[in-house]
This record gives sequence, structure tokens and C-alpha cells, in this order.
Amino acid sequence: MGKVRAWAAMGPRQPLQPFEFDPGPLPAGQVEVAVEHCGLCHSDLSLRDDAWGMSRFPLVPGHEAIGTLVAVGEGVRGLRPGQRVGVGWNAHSCQHCETCLDGRQHLCASVRPTLIGRHGAFAERVRVDALWAVPLPEGLDPAEAGPLLCGGITVFAPLRELAIPPTARVAVVGIGGLGHLALAFSRAWGCEVTAITSSPAKVAEALDLGAHQAVCSEDRSALKRLSGRFDLILVTANASLDWNALLGALAPEGRLHVVGAVPEPIPVPAFALISGQKSVSGSPTGSRGALAQMLAFAARHRILPRNEHFPMSQVNAALEHLAAGRARYRVVLDADFT
Repeated sequence: MGKVRAWAAMGPRQPLQPFEFDPGPLPAGQVEVAVEHCGLCHSDLSLRDDAWGMSRFPLVPGHEAIGTLVAVGEGVRGLRPGQRVGVGWNAHSCQHCETCLDGRQHLCASVRPTLIGRHGAFAERVRVDALWAVPLPEGLDPAEAGPLLCGGITVFAPLRELAIPPTARVAVVGIGGLGHLALAFSRAWGCEVTAITSSPAKVAEALDLGAHQAVCSEDRSALKRLSGRFDLILVTANASLDWNALLGALAPEGRLHVVGAVPEPIPVPAFALISGQKSVSGSPTGSRGALAQMLAFAARHRILPRNEHFPMSQVNAALEHLAAGRARYRVVLDADFT
């Protein structure tokens, strides 16, 4: 099929540069996707910098891709060339272990990300197991939908997996790339939604993004007034927080659920949990079934991320824009190899 053009980092914290690789024959069970658009996630930045100690170089980032199937490997059923699909964080799971057979493929012990140990989607084409190529529903703009494949599923999955009822009171902590989608999904789910942000400037924005009310976490009196209120507090921020105040804001049997990459251990006093029968938990992205349901839900409720677009040839400018905290709220790279 010829060489694939891509953008790759040759080492930690290095700018991405043009890169070509030969993908070889398409293995059985896999599909090849011609990338049209790819979201830029903070995880791409972390992997470029090897912040998690798991990057392999040359590193071709990219795991929020929307594109068209151009090849289907032997044994693949239900997908056809020309079909538009989305590719997210995961590219492979074994499909035969108990976890996979139970529909929790994202928790498979053999799960492999799209961009670690394989070339990601900042490229002309990307390959994944057919299971992880999710058909894009009608009604979702392919130019805007990419960030749903990682950011969207990360905040949708807890609503689904934790069986959050539409009568629940939900707080979203951190109104950024994940948080703005969490507001939209929680509101459409039927919940009463409160935004908690450290930025006073984002209080008004949060209301526009779907929150019923918004408070600034710097206002301690405002946080005190939320005591005992929430059934679910979804932490999307990747910063250290006032954990005692958040635990105090949970209602009896409430849950503090973490999806942001908080950099430090979270202190959890035992009595803060025991007295109200509260819990603390976390989750990664979501299963293949959850991805499909999330996309269908987003199409039905017209939920799309708020994106800024860069040509893929300006990927380094886009990465620095994200690293500087200027993205509002997600960044999408438009493939321009031709």
C-alpha cells in the first residue's frame, strides 16, 4: 500500500517532524482508515514529552481520528471500504478473555492504545482492530466529532457505567477539554448540573455550556453552601484540589469519580467516607459498546465539542497552543498531506 506520511516526535519534548513509515501488509482482523480529522488531546502532549514514562519513539501521536475505511483485513465483518468511522484511545484487545467477552474490552489485560507501540493518527492512515473502528452516526459532523472518541467517552462512560439516574445532582470539576463535554452530557442525561471551576472567567461560560449553576472554587463560602448536595462529583481537572471540600459536598452514598490525570495522590480520610457511605472511584475511556452508545447519544442530543482547528501541518503550533492552556475547548487537526 506504499509508505504512510505522518508527523512524529523523534524523542521526548522534541517538535514533531515529517515522518514516513511502511505499514506492511494489513493483518487479518484489522482495518485501515484514511484520516480526515484528528483531535489533539492533552494525552498526546503528555506522550510527546514522555511524562508517563511509556512513550516509544519515533512517536506518531493521535487517537481521536475521524476518517474513511480504505482497506479491510481478512475476517472482518460488518465494515466496508468507504464507510466513515471513528478511532479512539484503544486499537487492540484480545477479544477472548473473560473481560472482553463480558463487553469490557477497554479493561482487557492485553489492551493496546492506538499510539503506544504503534503509529497513531497524526498520519495519512491509521490501523486498528476492526472492533475499535466505530461507525460514525448520521448527524455528527465528521470535522467536529473527533474529540468525542476520547474526551467524550471519558466523561460519558461514568454516567452509563455507574447507572447515574436522570434525577441525580452532578457536579463537574474543571471546565476544560473534558469538563465542557461533561456538562453537555450530564445535562442531556437529565441531571441537575453544577460547574465548579477555578477560573472566575469561566463561570458565565459554564452556564452557556450546559450547567444549571456554576461556582468558583476560589470562593470558599460558595463551596460551603454546596455541602451534602451531590450524588456524583466528576473530577475532570488534572490538578490538586481541595479534596476535603469536595468530599463534604457529596450527599449520602455520593461518589467522587476521577477521570482527570490528577498529578498527586488523593488524600481520602476514612471517616469522610464511612460517615456518609461515600465512595471514591475512577475510570479510563470506555468499552466498544459504550463508544457506540456515546456517539448515538451525542447525535440524538446534538452534542459536539467546541473546537479550534489547525491544519495538521501546523501540529507543533497546535501543541504549544494546548500546552499554554489557550485551547477553547478542544483542538482538531485537519489532515492536509495532499
